[in-house]
Amino acid sequence: MTTHTQRPNRQTVYVAVALVLGIIVGELLSLTLGGVEPHSALKPIIGIFSALTDIFLRLVKMIIAPLVFSTLVVGMAKMGDIHTVGRVGLKAMLWFFSASVFSLLLGMLLVNWFEPGSSLHMALPDIGAETGLPQATPTLSNFVSHMFPKSIIEAMAANEILQIVVFSMFFGVACASLGELAHPTVKLLDSLTHIMLKVTGYVMHVAPVAVFSAVASVIAQNGIGVLASYGRFIGEFYLGLLLLCATLGFVGFLILGHKILSLIRHIREPMLLAFGTASSESAYPKLLQQLERFGCDEKVCGLVLPLGYSFNLDGSMMYMTFAVLFIAQAYGIDMALGDQLIMLLVLLFTSKGVAGVPRASLIVIAATLSMFHIPEAGLLLLLAVDQVLDMGRSATNVFGNSIAAALVSRWEKTLR
Repeated sequence: MTTHTQRPNRQTVYVAVALVLGIIVGELLSLTLGGVEPHSALKPIIGIFSALTDIFLRLVKMIIAPLVFSTLVVGMAKMGDIHTVGRVGLKAMLWFFSASVFSLLLGMLLVNWFEPGSSLHMALPDIGAETGLPQATPTLSNFVSHMFPKSIIEAMAANEILQIVVFSMFFGVACASLGELAHPTVKLLDSLTHIMLKVTGYVMHVAPVAVFSAVASVIAQNGIGVLASYGRFIGEFYLGLLLLCATLGFVGFLILGHKILSLIRHIREPMLLAFGTASSESAYPKLLQQLERFGCDEKVCGLVLPLGYSFNLDGSMMYMTFAVLFIAQAYGIDMALGDQLIMLLVLLFTSKGVAGVPRASLIVIAATLSMFHIPEAGLLLLLAVDQVLDMGRSATNVFGNSIAAALVSRWEKTLR
């Protein structure tokens, strides 16, 4: 039993140390090699860092599809009937919707209050400048094509979590309705879940190296100086994320009581991992493991967490409102309150339409900017610090989904 309690703490320390070392090494590289024209000495070093981070992210992505499929099917089969699945799913979706609306509103209020775009003392990109982002307009057909798989093999190959969730729900309901006949399959998938969690344990040994590489790479390329130029914007955005986490944590405290402190202790490592790699996906396998250790019901976790990764990215939601209004302020465009509220509704639904697309947040922001006639070139202002902002929003996404899983477990009276 002692190994279970000590190992995560040790691993958390390793990740935290890697984060600090990454900042130090990155800044040293930026100071010593950053001025070399045109970063020729830095390129091979950054290439090595990128490769190390990429290896870890690929290993994690290798785990996600079988883990989501097996946990969701086993969870639904063990729930036993479609009514229980529907009840748990409905509670989760109501919480996701409420949290998303709150995240968007909080972002809107803070960016109007602080006006970071108005105090940006730097040259603005030309209105016609290319952003270099792939064109993907969020539409209803996009949403449908990203939600319903035409092939489960293709969905798993592309790590389309939402499509895997849809297929797994059909598969899980079918297993539950077949009863005895489906027991061998459910038992096999239950075994697969435990195998994949064991594989997660092996992969997590690489996590500190990945965090160090990711952070060192960002700082080496941009230097800590870039944080000074955007200091106010970054500071205000992170303050917004802290307020969002504090509010979600307070709601968690009202429902869970002092167990919320235990939950935060359990999810420290997944949050640090998401922060260091700027990817909430990288924390998924470890988060599932830690939530079950905390006492969440495995059946509830198996359903709520995959849904959360598709519908409940609170940090990303706040970032979208922050970014759109920041760019509008930078170009001196005053958006009326009515327009801002329409923008919130647009973001609430279109953000689900590009799930699985690389840099999805930026693509949704680009589409929203053009909809409200704000120069898309303003996105170039964000690209320099997008990784730094992504670190915070990824950690917040993990926190939001942890709260959701714990609350739904409590509402289902299955929290241990």
